[in-house]
Amino acid sequence: MIIYPAIDIMDGKCVRLQQGKFDQLKIYSNDPSEIAKKWEAEGARFLHVVDLNGAAAGRPVNLEAIEKLVRSVHIPVQIGGGIRNILSIEQMFDLGVKRVVLGTTVITSPELVAEACLNFGAQNIVAAVDAYQGKVSVSGWREKTSYKAIEIAQKLSLLGLKKLIYTDIASDGMLGGVNLKAVQNLIKSVDISVIVSGGVSTIDDIRKLKRFEEMGVEGIIVGKALYEGTITLKEAIEAGK
Repeated sequence: MIIYPAIDIMDGKCVRLQQGKFDQLKIYSNDPSEIAKKWEAEGARFLHVVDLNGAAAGRPVNLEAIEKLVRSVHIPVQIGGGIRNILSIEQMFDLGVKRVVLGTTVITSPELVAEACLNFGAQNIVAAVDAYQGKVSVSGWREKTSYKAIEIAQKLSLLGLKKLIYTDIASDGMLGGVNLKAVQNLIKSVDISVIVSGGVSTIDDIRKLKRFEEMGVEGIIVGKALYEGTITLKEAIEAGK
């Protein structure tokens, strides 16, 4: 199971939010590339990066910081946040990103998602299903929809996708534990690989998710717990083995 350290970028800095709220922000570093090198040195195999300004603006914003980060490490990077057209997807791959994460477009432009899988390879495109109380939120989590997360997830394989990131928004950045019931309901309903995000706060959370590996959970994104030191990356990687 892959542990993905999360690096959220806002205004060129590495930050963390609570439940995706831009007014509940804590800065951890003025240089996200230094954080990336730290996680690589501690054993990370893959990094999960989000352009928060991009998610809000609907287009990539922190290009300079993203390029510097990608070039600073030797491990692959997946990036999301405001990537909503083919040109933006190409732009990310040109910067050296390994995988592009599409969230809002899964709802607003499913045909774009299908086109991206055809053009760039399904293994290089990931869907983000971000849910609050079971319903999908888009545009940097600022807009709630009436779409049920499970129903959207079930349709992803029809678009050619092989992998999705599932985030429980209410748990994200709260250090209160993973919404295991929601994860279990989701993985029972889909036949594609799932990366779980939101709420990981202790090694026990990782051990609990590890039990779902044979059901399709292939990775876990860990953010605030690493930055606040409630778990170490080494411990997380060990628990995921």
